[in-house]
Amino acid sequence: MQPEPWWRDAVFYEVYIRSFADSDGDGVGDLDGIRRKLPYLADLGIDAIWVTPFYPSPMHDHGYDVADYCNVDPQFGSLADLDALVGDAHAAGLRVVIDVVPNHTSSDHPWFREALADPTSAKRDWYIFRPGREGQPPNNWQSVFGGSAWQRDPASGEFYLHLFDASQPDLNWRNPDVHEAFHRVLRFWLDRGVDGFRIDVAHALYKDVALRDDPSGAERSPYAWDQDETLEVWEDWRRLVDGYDDRMLVGEVFLYDPERVAQYVGADRLHQAFNFSVARTPFDADAFRDIVQRSLRLFRRPGTTPTWVLSNHDLVRHATRFGGGEIGVRRARAASALLLALPGSPYLYQGEELGLEQSIVPPELRQDPVFFQSGRDGRDGCRTPLPWTDEPQGHGFTVGDAWLPFDKDAADRNVDTESRDERSTLSFYRRCLRLRRDVVLLEDDELTWLDAPDQMLAWRRGALAVVTNFADTAEALALDGDVLLSSADAPAMDSGHVTVPAATTVWLSVSG
Repeated sequence: MQPEPWWRDAVFYEVYIRSFADSDGDGVGDLDGIRRKLPYLADLGIDAIWVTPFYPSPMHDHGYDVADYCNVDPQFGSLADLDALVGDAHAAGLRVVIDVVPNHTSSDHPWFREALADPTSAKRDWYIFRPGREGQPPNNWQSVFGGSAWQRDPASGEFYLHLFDASQPDLNWRNPDVHEAFHRVLRFWLDRGVDGFRIDVAHALYKDVALRDDPSGAERSPYAWDQDETLEVWEDWRRLVDGYDDRMLVGEVFLYDPERVAQYVGADRLHQAFNFSVARTPFDADAFRDIVQRSLRLFRRPGTTPTWVLSNHDLVRHATRFGGGEIGVRRARAASALLLALPGSPYLYQGEELGLEQSIVPPELRQDPVFFQSGRDGRDGCRTPLPWTDEPQGHGFTVGDAWLPFDKDAADRNVDTESRDERSTLSFYRRCLRLRRDVVLLEDDELTWLDAPDQMLAWRRGALAVVTNFADTAEALALDGDVLLSSADAPAMDSGHVTVPAATTVWLSVSG
């Protein structure tokens, strides 16, 4: 029998490079900072890290505007630092997945500079330029960051498409030269030993061939996203990646229809895709049962597996979404314990293991272009630096001034402080991940739901039983076993019943 691929039940940890660890005192995280913290990550119990973009960039969108796909921005280090990180991670038993951004480049990329400088250049067709309509954009599509998705080129009078910032022109994936260029990019990093790629906006490469107006005028026009031709790109990339040993592709498919997301993955497409419906699920028993059942049905099949995502660098941290404060953190721990017991790949976001909440960043310290262009709150609040110590100056993240302010609770919620507290969220994550590896992954995939009161979920995988109480009061369930883990207070066991505290998940070893 073939062994299961390493990624099938791996726990991934997202490293938002700017905010993880700063090794040179400039206030911005870097590759060497990650490398120095590998012992922490290995001790946490994860299997792989996903590192956000470190490429040369003007940083209008903090690295998601790439000016060179085959190098490292000096702010983050060098190619030698990347090689050292990959080598040390592998020696520590950790895989390394890196971001690739194929939908758009930076406007500073040499490809786009050539396209602007010479409208007759072959590079012009690497992007989507169109004449306007009576001086107005070619259609009514809207940018995710606010305003029109078209920017006028004063020299030629034509407009170019940018679904994100105007400094991020969209590539034309109908041009075969673009495909070949990205083949070279993928091979460059695979040959350096990276274990896979997280693909930014993996549902956005192809656009409606006629660039039709969207009658609804919606921000995310169905003509600009999720075109069927995009799936052929992932079949092509899968063939390329399968030419290497043990590599993988995970797509940021930012759709809220799991049935459609499931089309992006499989034995001949992406290995995994983020299921963002999980991150939209409220702290409610019926809602969690529905998303777990659908995810297992759609994604636990040959060639793919479910992903469980509660937070990332674009989302409000789930401790805040679930109410904030003590109750929000308690619910966040319960939800994490539920998902970590399931088949599939959890994707953790740096700081969730400390119980970090969404930070309040004053307007004068904001950095996110979404905030400035759309009037929305933006993403700075989930991107504040990871606090390593309780020291007010730098919190062990930097000896300089951090690029964003620390969360107000950094003096209490930091790695050093929580490592000394057995009841802390960090200690809970370490226990949870250790048990997942030692106990949960030994059980069968088959999940059996157990009868439970309203606002409680209970299920079994072999000898493992998992009970989550979503209610605000303790609830009892007829179930006997030995408690392996509780996300909060210990449950009460009495006469074949377990009483689970409010907003708590319990793992039990059961028989029969």
